[in-house]
Parts: sequence; C-alpha cells; structure tokens
Amino acid sequence: MLAAAQAACTAPLLWAQLLGTAHRAMATSLLRVPPPEELLRPLAVPERLLLGPGPSNVPRRIQAAGARQLLGHMHPEVLQVMDEIKAGIQYAFQTQNQLTLAISGSGHCAMEAALFNLLERGDTALVAINGIWGQRAADIARRLGANVYELLKSPGKYFTLQDIEQGLVQHKPLVLFITHGESSTGVLQPLEGLGELCHRHGCLLLVDAVASLGGAPIFMDQQEIDVLYSGSQKVLNAPPGSAPISFSERAREKLLKRKTKPPSFYLDMGWLANYWGCDGEPRRYHHTAPINSFFSLREGLAMLAELGLETSWERHQTNCTQLCQGVLDIGLELFVEEECAGVTRVHGTETSSSLPHQKARLPTITTVRVPEGYNWKDITAFLMDNHGMEIAGGLGPTVGKVLRIGLMGCNSSSANVERVLRALQDALRCCQRSRL
Repeated sequence: MLAAAQAACTAPLLWAQLLGTAHRAMATSLLRVPPPEELLRPLAVPERLLLGPGPSNVPRRIQAAGARQLLGHMHPEVLQVMDEIKAGIQYAFQTQNQLTLAISGSGHCAMEAALFNLLERGDTALVAINGIWGQRAADIARRLGANVYELLKSPGKYFTLQDIEQGLVQHKPLVLFITHGESSTGVLQPLEGLGELCHRHGCLLLVDAVASLGGAPIFMDQQEIDVLYSGSQKVLNAPPGSAPISFSERAREKLLKRKTKPPSFYLDMGWLANYWGCDGEPRRYHHTAPINSFFSLREGLAMLAELGLETSWERHQTNCTQLCQGVLDIGLELFVEEECAGVTRVHGTETSSSLPHQKARLPTITTVRVPEGYNWKDITAFLMDNHGMEIAGGLGPTVGKVLRIGLMGCNSSSANVERVLRALQDALRCCQRSRL
C-alpha cells in the first residue's frame, strides 16, 4: 500500500515534467531566428588611444566607478551621488545656480533640453553659426516653431562683440545661442562681455561648452551666462551618457513663465529640477536614470576638483601649444590662425576685465589642414591601423579640409603630443600621395 501511495504522489510530478518538456519543444519549434553566433562569442574590444574630438579614454578610477553594482534610482545613496554631481558641476561651471544638474543623455541631449525649455513657438532665437553646432541648434529651434535668425562666420573664425550686437539690435531675440568650443573647426569663442551685452538687449545667453569645459576658462556667473551645458566624454573622461547643465535665475524665471509645457516630457526641466533636488520639494520619480553613468560622472568631476580648474586649464593650454608648434615643425598648417584681441570695443568704448583673455584656438581640439596631395581618410586609417590611435577628419563645414586632434583630460599630456606627432610623420612618409 505504501508503494501504491508513493506512485500516486509521483505520477502527477512526472506528468508535469513531461508536459513542461513538451511545451518547451513546442516553443522551440516555433522559433524561426536562431541565436546569433556572434553573441555566443566573448566580447572583444581593442585598446586604442583616443586622440580624436571625443570620446576620450576613461581612466581606471572612472571605469571602476562605472562598474559598481547598481542601486535603485531613488535610493538615498544615489540621491547623495546626484547631490555631489551637482556640486561638482557648480564648481566646473563656476556658478551658484540652484538649477544645476546632469541630463540623462549626451551633450547633444543637453542642447535639446536647453532649447526645448527656453523656447516656445513664435519666440525669436539668434544662432551664431561658425561650425556644425550652431547649425544643429538652428535646426532644433526651427523644429520648435521658433523664429530663427542666423549670424554667420566662416569656419575657423570667431564672433566679436560688434558682430553680436548688430544681430541683437536687428533681430531682438529672446535667446542667443553660441558655441564656446566649436569642435568641428577648433575655434574657442571669446565670451567676455557677451552676457552683459545680451542682458542689455533683453536677451538670454545660451552657451555650448561640450568641447571646452575643464580645458578652457569659463565663468558662468561672472560672464553672466544664462544656460550652460557640456558633456561627460571630453575633458571629464567619463563615458558618454550624462550631460551637465545649469540655468541662471533669469533663465529659470523664463521657464516658470512659459505659456505652454516643454514639448519633451523626458527633458522637462520642471520634472528634472525636482528629481535632482533643485526646487526644495520632495523628490519624485521622473525616469530611471543611468545610475552607473552617474557614478562615472561623479568620479570625473571629483578628479577635476582634485586637480583644480586652473591647473587643468593651464595643462590643456600648455599641451595644445606644444602640439601646435610640433605640427608647424613637421611642415603642416594649422586651420585656426587668429587670436582674440586683448581689448574689445562696444558702443565705441573699450571694455576690459580681470578674467584672462583667451586665444581663439580651442586647447582641447586642434584642427590641422589636410596636407596637399593626401587623402585625410588614408592618414586617419594609417594611425588607427599602425599606431592604435584615433584622430578624426573634419565635421560639417570642415569635412575633407582638416584633421582634428583631441587632447582632453587624462589624454592631454606631453607624452601623447610627442606620440601623435611621431605617428603623423610616419603617416606622411607612408601614405600614398595623389599626383594632383
């Protein structure tokens, strides 16, 4: 009887196992796409020196931060990290703005966040265009239904205060967009006096500092910048995917007075300000943030704080100067030739400041004219294949005209300057020249 009872108990279990096997077989038979063979192999990623316009190499300390175990995006430890990121951005931007945070996205996402929140349909925007980022900003603003006017300069040139004032007087914009570090051309735009000029004309100043933050002086509060944004993957040496941004009190008031909601829920600064603890209210869920990207960004900002902004600026300028001289010594030409004047004129009067005057060459990304008779693609491919090193060709208006060499964050070193110069000399010897 005991055996019979055990058999009675076991039978349902065996039957369930048989049914499970049958169901699995049936499900398998319905599959028409097999597991991809490439995903059944281990991930293989080469080691390269990234001396293009970004991303830059990630130091092991930042890699380790990004490899930490996940936490929930509303856990108090993550909110603490976000508070530390906010403080780091305020230091890097030199601002005390409360509405300071990191967008969950690339620097391009921060550009959209700035424009989506500042502009409404029918608003007037003036966009200073001397490279691809002004072009992109104008495109985005038009998609928002703004009245967009373009202020144009040839690639490699920068805007003077007189140029800007003419546009402000003529078009009376609500927002002026300008790029501090134009990575497509290698130009560093002078900002001194620009915020005061914009405010005199009732205009907000929006500045793109994706390629320049940490590599060139910028003083958000002193220079009266209303919205400033950057990216994580340049001088901060973190992976792409988080983008620092800050709004002045003037800009915040504009957000509060909007007649319509921003067209993007994801980039709505009201929601984001709350999630980042910028509005004094209890934090509410908005989106699942890229937690490990925040860990990495936090470490990138920490490393910048430990080094010190002034030391970072000096390091980038010193290595850029060494690179520029080395480029000239091997017979190549620099694309950006001009330097900023030490004194500017507005309304016929001279203006000056205690802030340092800057050269017009972007110290993080140097543009070199493609040498006559060479194909730029041959040069970049040669460096990649033979030296394990990335440099880039032109972008937007400089396609086919320049090579772009990036020295950002940990990659900005004298040793890397010497390495890329040797690689370029090797390429000039080995790459086939055309007969033109």
